Amino acid sequence: MSVTRIASRYAKSLLDLAIEQNQMDRVLEDMNYLKEAVQSRDLYLMLKSPIINTSKKKEIINVLFNDKFDKMSMGFMNIIVGKGRERYLPEIAAEFEKQYKAHKRISTAVITSAHQLSEAAVAKIKAKLLASKITDDSVELVTKIDPDLIGGFIIEIGDKLYDASVAGKLDKLKQEFVGNTYKLQY
Repeated sequence: MSVTRIASRYAKSLLDLAIEQNQMDRVLEDMNYLKEAVQSRDLYLMLKSPIINTSKKKEIINVLFNDKFDKMSMGFMNIIVGKGRERYLPEIAAEFEKQYKAHKRISTAVITSAHQLSEAAVAKIKAKLLASKITDDSVELVTKIDPDLIGGFIIEIGDKLYDASVAGKLDKLKQEFVGNTYKLQY
């Protein structure tokens, strides 16, 4: 079975339990904390290692997360480790966040611009996105800066891309000239 499928199934189970127990926001905090924690190479390699036995992994996870996580999140992680699926914890945490946002109808839009956008510009873009039919009920904006864009911005929502950058327009213009086979005659 693929990693994506495994992560999706476990994340769905955790989400269903969190909904039932009315703990969705708390579990989301725990999964976000886990995603940050596995950025540590040592923890990531420990989770993926087939050499370290299950009881040692459970012990390490309990020491690291027991006082920070909700009882439900810790129980879930102990079940995952007990089943030998701890190597999928980073993917499960990411998939949980994705399913949480789908359940709450939150779209994530990534805005990449050449310079820092003003609060007014970000608010205006957010309002336009909410008014459009391509987003859910709520929009979470992530801003990035890429000086190579020269000017303008690029908005990514899921698999959709809106390129209003100067670099994008110059690239389109270049493509038009490349296909142009006209010869100048004097």
